[in-house]
Amino acid sequence: MSEKVIKFEIEKQNKNSIRYKEVPEDGMPPVLGSIYVQKWFAGDSKNIEVTIKTED
Repeated sequence: MSEKVIKFEIEKQNKNSIRYKEVPEDGMPPVLGSIYVQKWFAGDSKNIEVTIKTED
């Protein structure tokens, strides 16, 4: 099993959600691209991290 932490920064706010864009590591392509997070959860966060675990 491997684990990857992906960093995101705020891109755009909508009525009920916030769109975050991935900040890729140097020389690497994005893993997820952009994601939407509901405002009730994200609050005023300008940056978030998402952890992905792969299972074999």
